[in-house]
Amino acid sequence: MSIKAPKKLIEVALPLDDINVEAAREKSIRQGHPSTLHLWWARRPLAAARAVLFAQMVNDPGGVAGKTKAQADAEREELFQIIRELVLWENTNNEEVLNKARAAIWKSWRETCELNKGQPGFDPEKLPAFHDPFAGGGSIPLEAQRFGLEAYASDLNPVAVLINKAMIEIPPKFAGRKPVGPIPEGEKQGRMESDWPRATGLAEDVRRYGHWMREEAFKRIGHLYPKVEITGEMARDRPDLKGFVGQKLTVIAWLWARTVKSPNPAFSHCDVPLASSFVLSTKKGKEACVEPVVDNDQYRFRVGVGKLGNFDDLKNGTKLSRGANFRCVLSGSPIEPKYIYSEAKSGRLSVRLMAVVAEGQKGRIYLSPTEEMETIAKQSEPTWKPDLDMPENPRWFSPPMYGMKSFGDLFIPRQLVALTTFSDLVQAAREKVVADAKAAGMADEGQGLDAGGMGVTAYGDAVAVYLAFGVDRLSMTGNSLVRWNSVGEKAQHCFGRQALPMLWDYAEPNFFASATGSIIAAIKMVENPLPWMPTQKIGLVCQRDAAIQILSIGKLVSTDPPYYDNIGYADLSDFFYVWLRRSLREIYPALFSTLAVPKAEELVATPYRHGSKQKAEAFFLDGMTRAIHNLAEQAHAGFPVTIYYAFKQSETKESATSSTGWETFLDAVIQAGFGITGTWPMRTEMKTRQISMGTNALASSIVLVCRKRDKNATSISRRDFQRELRETLPNSLETMLGGTQGNSPVA
Repeated sequence: MSIKAPKKLIEVALPLDDINVEAAREKSIRQGHPSTLHLWWARRPLAAARAVLFAQMVNDPGGVAGKTKAQADAEREELFQIIRELVLWENTNNEEVLNKARAAIWKSWRETCELNKGQPGFDPEKLPAFHDPFAGGGSIPLEAQRFGLEAYASDLNPVAVLINKAMIEIPPKFAGRKPVGPIPEGEKQGRMESDWPRATGLAEDVRRYGHWMREEAFKRIGHLYPKVEITGEMARDRPDLKGFVGQKLTVIAWLWARTVKSPNPAFSHCDVPLASSFVLSTKKGKEACVEPVVDNDQYRFRVGVGKLGNFDDLKNGTKLSRGANFRCVLSGSPIEPKYIYSEAKSGRLSVRLMAVVAEGQKGRIYLSPTEEMETIAKQSEPTWKPDLDMPENPRWFSPPMYGMKSFGDLFIPRQLVALTTFSDLVQAAREKVVADAKAAGMADEGQGLDAGGMGVTAYGDAVAVYLAFGVDRLSMTGNSLVRWNSVGEKAQHCFGRQALPMLWDYAEPNFFASATGSIIAAIKMVENPLPWMPTQKIGLVCQRDAAIQILSIGKLVSTDPPYYDNIGYADLSDFFYVWLRRSLREIYPALFSTLAVPKAEELVATPYRHGSKQKAEAFFLDGMTRAIHNLAEQAHAGFPVTIYYAFKQSETKESATSSTGWETFLDAVIQAGFGITGTWPMRTEMKTRQISMGTNALASSIVLVCRKRDKNATSISRRDFQRELRETLPNSLETMLGGTQGNSPVA
């Protein structure tokens, strides 16, 4: 029997401008947004995912027999209005809005079931489940779950699998439970014991045990992070410090510059700095900078406040031009890239402390470095570091070109000591959670998360997962590729781009302060989105290869696969994997059974991995075709499949609207057995983010709407196609535009 599948709204029209505005706006939202849970590259906005899923599930009113065009237009506008309300961030958990959307979805589903009465898979009392086989950052499965669907997510990448578990699998298991951890000393209970809806109790425990981890870590390594006492001598030439004399201030960050031996023979015994800027703060009225003070063959760094006469000259530090071109601070001699490469590969790169940032009563206080501060930092002796090598791929990883071969080489000794301490405390915190949960009367079934448990043991595992995410956030801001943002006066994590580029001067945040880069800030970012997660249904997340998985059978499918060669997900994920594996291997032994993230099957066209650009393209086309063919064969026949593709900026210029990646991707979709029934460009990227400034960054998401192509489908000539297009296009455009602004695709 053939399946009768009415056209869905997404195959006819969308209020695209409304979706685009909210999708772009969402990129700047942090409070409660799941993106703060853990970094993932090219995460789709929730607004776009929600709108696409809704329009993929509801029938277009124009396909109902006996309905006038005016009636169809009016009903379509009602669906548009639901979408406009759905995409607003403020309505993320608005049950009134969500219930309207759910009612429309159920209405369409029952209409479709009536058309296919008696057919397997068309039960009017049960919506089909959802599956995303390239789950990545988890936006699409999360929104499917928010609509009340049974959500399945899978990915080959274990970091992505864990992120999805933390979003759709773990929160529903412990919804409505009150926290079991002790309130941190000095705090008061701020909520009534019964007031713990959704995953708010779990979030509170993540906060409490994160605080416990901080206190335990400080007992062990707090001596490596001393406060700085403001002396009379320090304030002698600094009027701004006179009010702090005798006080001990918390350090926010130490600012370092890498050094090489001077190439000038007269100063070849001296380590000179490679600093891209000497400016610390550009805030009006609060300017601060570092001045190198030279004395024969020696120099020291002195911090000055206010906009000094040579402030503009100090903006470039010792840098002469773009790339690794610097000058010797002692002689003025140029330091060329070849020389720096040679020194770095010979292991002769060193570091010098340039400045210290402390916490004042009304903002940041910048201090000149002392020998004692540098000595304390360098006395750290790590007992472990990640020994996994970075790939020899300068497109995404430039540190190996300078002798920094392994991920462990990205961290200075004090950071390694601290990160391993916090990582080890994840398991210690887990044991404490289990003990406290038992004492609170939680049931103990003896099964962990990996075995599907929902009791004491699983709860300990759950809190440990989020605490490990906190350690991952620390590793992002606690490495030697972290910039100091002189505008925001804060440390900027190492993934400003979808790569790990070399950095010459860097910020080392204090893990025990309260600013960006501290454990408190990291835990806050992790627990903050948990209360916003939907918890009505428990999701299921698995590690699967999309080309051979069978989870999609009979399910609604929407997915965001890798974009040809744009992002090296697996290679970049190793940065986090090495820390997650150390913290969580006992909880998820199968997920962390390998030393690194699996790469051989990853569907990315990476020439360095496959030997040539042609081989990489062939690998991508073959693998993506097999993966999408899987979807064409397995997805529920009552719905189209939606597939996201991200364009780069160069692909959206007026002069060229295609690329090797786009053409190869379309080829894979068509060869897989799909016909494309709709395409919707969505502006999902912010133009102001660091990666888009002067780079060929991701600019738009093209959502392909696909139906399985009939094996008996005929082909037509180009002339017949053009004739049919001329006949159908006017009416289709009128329907798409709907008489209102904002329903047409982006040019």
